[in-house]
Amino acid sequence: MGFDKQTIRDISVDNKTILVRTDYNVPINSSGAISDDLRIRASLPTLKYLLKHNCKIIIISHLGRPDGKPNPKYTLLPVAKRLGELLGIKIDFISDCIGDKITNAVKKLKPGQILMLENVRFYPGETANDINFARAIADSTGARYFVQDGFGVVHRAHATTSAITHFIPSVAGFLLEKEVIALSEAIDSEKHPLVAVLGGAKVSDKISVIEKLVKSADKILIGGAMANTFLNYRGINLGSTKIEPNEEKTLDKIYKLAIDRVGIDNIDEFIILPIDVAVATNPGAFRRRSVPLQSINMDEMVFDIGDATAYKFCKEIDGAKTIIWNGTMGLAENPTFSYGSSVLAKFITNIPDAVSIIGGGDTADFILKWCKYNNGKFHHISTGGGASLDLIAGRKLPGIEALLALKK
Repeated sequence: MGFDKQTIRDISVDNKTILVRTDYNVPINSSGAISDDLRIRASLPTLKYLLKHNCKIIIISHLGRPDGKPNPKYTLLPVAKRLGELLGIKIDFISDCIGDKITNAVKKLKPGQILMLENVRFYPGETANDINFARAIADSTGARYFVQDGFGVVHRAHATTSAITHFIPSVAGFLLEKEVIALSEAIDSEKHPLVAVLGGAKVSDKISVIEKLVKSADKILIGGAMANTFLNYRGINLGSTKIEPNEEKTLDKIYKLAIDRVGIDNIDEFIILPIDVAVATNPGAFRRRSVPLQSINMDEMVFDIGDATAYKFCKEIDGAKTIIWNGTMGLAENPTFSYGSSVLAKFITNIPDAVSIIGGGDTADFILKWCKYNNGKFHHISTGGGASLDLIAGRKLPGIEALLALKK
């Protein structure tokens, strides 16, 4: 599948002033250091292309949820420093994103230099998709083109994803293009078997994704806390495990769609649930107990798929040509309950010729750490959480829809 929006390849960027929206919402640890720079590194191809074409580059981004007011905890200054290290150049930083201070800094900027502005979410106008805030950014920077390269935010109609495009001709960067193509090709893949692995917390967050995958996948493996809701729906007693409430109608709909496709006799080989689980009495436990579904004590909670399920899921994935994985198999931030996710990660990386797509968010965070220590490699690890889910579900993404269409 192609990409039907213009990119920086389709316009003349030579010696132009370019405003680039990135997604630098990276994790910052207690000492103020960046603990995972995937999103920064993912933006480098676009920035290097613009630098090669002698552009003046102004970067806008966000970090965290400062609720529309300045908060030193969410400053982008550490990001500017890390980006400078990765590019090997000095990144100028301004602690604002609109006004005369920005205009003067842009005037002083030389071709081949980068200016990063402060967190756009320090202004309430960002999340409100305020047209006046967007106009102020455009006027302050004087940019000739706007480049959307923050895949992780394009599912939001915000000032720097939607409203800004009314004031500056807007095209996609290389990261955005890459994400859309990789995820779209995976979901529409003709390379079967296509196996979807879904985990995470809530069925309600992924109902549209599940409905889409019911139509295209050959198998859907359900793990994580979401599996608990499915198991409860199927009549399994899960002890003290917290279950997402009021999802019976949602699951009725999912199973009806699945039965319409594969028949009632094949439903358990199509939507595949855990056959055992890992339990403990609290999420901070240092020991796990892998038990059959019928052996969960009333004071225990489910925090991971069990050992037998991890083995079963690997057998179900074996031979797949396309694998889409979104959502960890358990409470993976606690190493005690990362077993199921780790087993699957190791198995998937050893499947020859399989296209493996990792959805963003918590799954990407886990996989990146796992790969770091296990020398694993996946075909594509998305930088977007909600954006990747919405794209897989077939929804229109405001930050992409607003870009200039590819000329025919």
